[in-house]
Amino acid sequence: MAMASASGSALCFTDASSSRAIRRDFGALCFAPKKTTFGFVYKSLTNLDRLRLSSLKLRASNATAVENGKQDGSASDSDKVPTPVVIIDQDSDPDATVVEVTFGDRLGALLDTMNALKNLGLNVVKANVYLDSSGKHNKFAITKADSGRKVEDPELLEAIRLTVINNLLEFHPESSSQLAMGAAFGVLPPTELVDVDIATHISIEDDGPDRSLLYVETADRPGLLVELMKIISDISVAVESGEFDTEGLLAKVKFHVSYRNKALIKPLQQVLANSMKYFLRRPSTDESSF
Repeated sequence: MAMASASGSALCFTDASSSRAIRRDFGALCFAPKKTTFGFVYKSLTNLDRLRLSSLKLRASNATAVENGKQDGSASDSDKVPTPVVIIDQDSDPDATVVEVTFGDRLGALLDTMNALKNLGLNVVKANVYLDSSGKHNKFAITKADSGRKVEDPELLEAIRLTVINNLLEFHPESSSQLAMGAAFGVLPPTELVDVDIATHISIEDDGPDRSLLYVETADRPGLLVELMKIISDISVAVESGEFDTEGLLAKVKFHVSYRNKALIKPLQQVLANSMKYFLRRPSTDESSF
């Protein structure tokens, strides 16, 4: 059963029955309740917590499938496995959040993924598939079932991302070795880990008089989208729209940001860039050291 403990103004969530595994794979889920520029309050990551726990259960069944594949010689070599790509797009459709999934030509209709999204309280209002040189692209336009509007809550956007990856790992366990989240969700962790200091790149430039474009590329990890949004909101910068791409071991983020409906001035750009670099590159601290 999930348990909550308070420390100062932060609320931390761990799992009593699996605390060792949860801390090893995900760490405690801690967020300081604070109203952001989007008008919502950060709260417990209920959907993410459930996804993390369910992902641990996938390991045993997927391990059997992968091992059987190795024994009968049907498993592909890691260099033949295409790079999975999951895109959360808030820019292209003003009325819906667009989710795009690519895994070479191996994906089917993704009906299970659509059903899983519905279980998050979402409607799939449009779906299509197209092919190009990079493979088969499955695209969904989704809205919140209760309001019919696009998703704006970072917690729910991250839950969507993890749901798609969870289903990808369940039905294509070979993708685990090509995803940074394979170390947490899958049975075949990546053979090469990304050096976060080398992989992290941040740039900010003007995108007209009323907004700036923030670009972040870094090593992927669970909860990253929510964490990035919190960093931005902590310095009172608003995110108007954006795109969050999971490409194998990396996360690539493009956010249109503004400060009081204007583009970020150079000093504020520097503050935001420094905050991002500090957070993304800082070493993690073991919870037991406190």
